Amino acid sequence: MQKNAVQTIAEPVMDGFDKALLETGGLPEYLEKNYWWAYLHPSTMPFFEQQWVINSILWGNYARLRDVTLAEMGKTICGRTLQIACVYGNLTSKLAQRLHPQARLDVVDVAPIQLKNLARKVSGDNIYLECQDAAELKFDDNSFDQVLLFFLLHELPANARKEAASEALRVLRPGGKLIFIDYHKPAWMHPHRYLMPLIFRTLEPFALDLWRTEIVDWITAECPPHSIEKKTYFGGLYQKVVIVK
Repeated sequence: MQKNAVQTIAEPVMDGFDKALLETGGLPEYLEKNYWWAYLHPSTMPFFEQQWVINSILWGNYARLRDVTLAEMGKTICGRTLQIACVYGNLTSKLAQRLHPQARLDVVDVAPIQLKNLARKVSGDNIYLECQDAAELKFDDNSFDQVLLFFLLHELPANARKEAASEALRVLRPGGKLIFIDYHKPAWMHPHRYLMPLIFRTLEPFALDLWRTEIVDWITAECPPHSIEKKTYFGGLYQKVVIVK
């Protein structure tokens, strides 16, 4: 994608995303089958972009989780940052506001329609949007200073999840920071401990894997990370995992 492309949603940008979809062989089956209603249908995007909707989905915790993510990345974000998958709400636009003038933000998503939607919310000649599958990134090893996955892993089937988590670490430079924000198994007395499995089985068929397995266990790497830090929120229903390579 060309520099300055996110400053406009002009037709050439749209064509570029559509062409990228064809080149990658189409959308993953799990996305079309399980999440067409949330991410692929143009009429649903205005609904999910509403702050009250996003906040309701996360039981009032969207702003809190967004802010702990941004705090982890720093008040001024330097170097090159990769966000894997677009996000509803204002996380990416707030992230972009923190970029140092010489810094760069890359956002990848397998769905061109999500990239088109994000292009309406962010602008800047240091922001790049590209159609890529999280499970098979096209970037070189050690390309990024920070990599972010915000509520992505729970939407991926097991094989794609392992590949995405491993790819995220692969493209991170030594000493760089990999940040995961996602679901987590809550404390046994949590009021949503028995409600959430019902919701997951209906709408999020892969999410319960986050209750059974630690995120770090899905990562395959030649060398062990330098450090791993985990923190939970809202009675343990959400987690932040930070890995320094």
